[in-house]
Amino acid sequence: MTGPTRRRRMPRAQREQQMLEVAEVVFAERGFAAASMDEIAERVGVSKPMLYEYFHSKEGLLLACVAQARAELREVTERAVEGCTDARTALRSGLRAFFVFARERRQGWSLLRHELALIGTSASEALEATRRQQTDLIARLMAQYFDAGAGALLLDAAAELVVGASERLAIWCEQHDEVTPDLATDLAMEILWPGLALRAQ
Repeated sequence: MTGPTRRRRMPRAQREQQMLEVAEVVFAERGFAAASMDEIAERVGVSKPMLYEYFHSKEGLLLACVAQARAELREVTERAVEGCTDARTALRSGLRAFFVFARERRQGWSLLRHELALIGTSASEALEATRRQQTDLIARLMAQYFDAGAGALLLDAAAELVVGASERLAIWCEQHDEVTPDLATDLAMEILWPGLALRAQ
């Protein structure tokens, strides 16, 4: 006769990922202020002290969720522009990857754009880091494809305009479910590309 089967302990990295996935859902559903560590712990199936052991605070857990969403956004946009041979194709591919992320990863996108403004300086820095990540990518692309007369200041300003416009368009798309990522990309290109084309090689 054998004794009771012992439950296999989940590896730390796998447990942490599970916590992040559940927390992202709860933060998106409830908002940062209303979300509770008790509910997150219960949904994960762990104790609340274990959540604190991993992330130290509710703010720390939110920032970890944001860091993961930001890493995913960087990965999909950088992958999208790999191998592009001209400025127009690179911009279109990067924009489409962004709009697909905003549509398909709505909970992660919601955290990036909504919750960080609510929890103070460290969160504001995290939000700005996300924007900077995207503007740096756009500026690097422009440096590759724009003519030599385009100075760093112009490239930086153009990148800020592209990222800011794309962010606002993605927010607008949330109220217009019929606007697919492909249509959002077409709209963005129609508005942004004519000005950028003047500097493209």
